[in-house]
Amino acid sequence: MQDDSGMTYSVRGVIARAKGEPVEVTTVLVPDPGPGEARVRVQACGVCHTDLHYRAGGIGDDFPYLLGHEAAGVVEAVGDGVTGVAPGDFVILNWRAVCGQCRACQRGRPWYCFATHNAAQKMTLEDGTPLSAALGIGAFAEQTLVAAGQCTKVDPAVPPEVAGLLGCGVMAGLGAALNTGAVTRGDSVAVIGCGGVGDAAVLGASLAGAHTIIAVDVDPRKLEWAREFGATHVINSREADPVAGIQALTGGNGADVVIEAVGLPETYRQAFYARDLAGTLVQVGVPTPDMQIELPLLDAFGRGGALKSSWYGDCLPERDFPMLTGLYLQGRLPLEKFVSETITLDDIEDAFTKMERGDVLRSVVKF
Repeated sequence: MQDDSGMTYSVRGVIARAKGEPVEVTTVLVPDPGPGEARVRVQACGVCHTDLHYRAGGIGDDFPYLLGHEAAGVVEAVGDGVTGVAPGDFVILNWRAVCGQCRACQRGRPWYCFATHNAAQKMTLEDGTPLSAALGIGAFAEQTLVAAGQCTKVDPAVPPEVAGLLGCGVMAGLGAALNTGAVTRGDSVAVIGCGGVGDAAVLGASLAGAHTIIAVDVDPRKLEWAREFGATHVINSREADPVAGIQALTGGNGADVVIEAVGLPETYRQAFYARDLAGTLVQVGVPTPDMQIELPLLDAFGRGGALKSSWYGDCLPERDFPMLTGLYLQGRLPLEKFVSETITLDDIEDAFTKMERGDVLRSVVKF
């Protein structure tokens, strides 16, 4: 609904008002886009662990936060100077809109962009309190304001609850395998941690042609989910040493690529030693600021290979989103398997509880 000034829209949105408090559904005011911005009508938004981290104060203390970032929708309006998208376009929102001018972009590595940008204007509460949009998106709302570069146009034949998954977790996992890990046909791959991101890494390894894909987790349900996404072997690390198990399944050598999708020092260490000599470790699990890792420097030198972190799957949205949604439409990328349930804005606090219990891969808000 447009207010009398013709400049803002009143919509329902979900905010985290203070650290650790339950989320709240309230009225959010969304301004019309200024230069370089776009206003998007959100059609679906996944409930991601990052939103839970925001609510818990694990990312910052710039409350109140407008949560939600794993989203797809339709562009309603664009500001001056926007040429990449237009009203009516179906888009996936991304939280790394590349600048095109920083040293990474100038060197032809825009997926490392060091100056990603968001909308300049703030969305607010009715009393004028500015909101901090989660990852610069804030998509647990009927409409949101973003930088136009955060909108990537894709085929509208893709259901929004599927398309939006590429906005964060599923893209992070797919990209950890396909982009950062450069998995290719004939490789052996191990994935430690089989939530949404880890299972996406399993799926990415399968898509790339890996011949051995080993899924590691402490939850038998998650290991079964990993099998559905292409894992050829599973290891319950509550019951067996995952390093020894991965080595046993790879001729005693270790995997060519090990993807760590938990973000703990213990699982990072497991991934380090579960690699083959000269193998690659990809860390996509997000640690907390207090975590430390200690490894013998001689082992880091002697084992060789590469230790990499994967930012958003090292994706380039304009390259990867159309390609991956195209594979989905061809029946080659079963993204729909990640959607455990569809919910409303009023169900988000309950969705956080289910996520913490490991009951779902993704709860997705549909508008």
